[in-house]
Amino acid sequence: MKTVPFGTSSAPAVIAGMMRIDDKDDAQIRELYDAARGAGIDFFDHADIYGGSMHLCESRFAEALQLGAAERDEIVLQTKCGINPAEGSFDFSYDHIMRQVEGSLTALRTDRIDVLLLHRPDALVEPEEVARAFDELEAAGKVRAFGVSNHTPRQIDLLRTAVDQPLVANQLQLSITHAPIIAQPIAMNMADEPQSVVRDGGGIVEYCRINGITVQAWSPFQGGFFTGVFLGNPEYAELNAVIDRLAASHGVSPIAIATAWITRHPAKMQVVLGTTTPQRVQDAAAGAEIELTRAEWYELFRAAGHLLP
Repeated sequence: MKTVPFGTSSAPAVIAGMMRIDDKDDAQIRELYDAARGAGIDFFDHADIYGGSMHLCESRFAEALQLGAAERDEIVLQTKCGINPAEGSFDFSYDHIMRQVEGSLTALRTDRIDVLLLHRPDALVEPEEVARAFDELEAAGKVRAFGVSNHTPRQIDLLRTAVDQPLVANQLQLSITHAPIIAQPIAMNMADEPQSVVRDGGGIVEYCRINGITVQAWSPFQGGFFTGVFLGNPEYAELNAVIDRLAASHGVSPIAIATAWITRHPAKMQVVLGTTTPQRVQDAAAGAEIELTRAEWYELFRAAGHLLP
């Protein structure tokens, strides 16, 4: 598996998201885990809210796998906190972060979280409270690295006014068809062109590259914001024709080409898989080994409907 820079180390270019395992039995979760490991994926992404009730998917993961100490040391466990469904709010307060991390540690049956992300930007954030939580969690050995999710450059800068730890990751929605963070700068300054509208606070991909923050692309095969996948979707006939042709040319499945479009970017991003089908995990992971040419990458970009002025 191709690796990308991650903090002071490296990590696989494709990681396994555990958002949808709540209705899977132990054998199915183990099969999914084994498929990921077999594909070179040792990085598993969670969140406290995944599964419909707090910590459900984290608990199912731990219950099904029953990881021993040696196997636990072989993998990276990442989880997220900051969404409070019970109150209908986002919450980066010291108390909420500390409480949710303790809940994740218990649910995952582990003594440390390898990577903790702040899930959705809290408009009421007090950076000093985040810093206090991060400092205590790091000092206690309960969290090893920290990052964010769905954050703009200025929101990250605000956190960094108080937080001393490096923010190693920013998890952002990105696919060939849902790509404003890449497409907008290409159409910069194009009057009356919707693609030119800034939606990320201004250059988040470039900001992450400059500051050594790994972009983690979530929903990499979604057409839009949970509107369904574009692969095989007749609404994206032109794009799928290009994907199918490139898949045949490279000897891989279409999902691998969709993965390769993201991993080809020089920002050295990670692709967060959401599938619970073992074969699709393996097929998608194969895309990380493909180096699309510049012409192929831009052909996919244009076929997805993005403007190339």
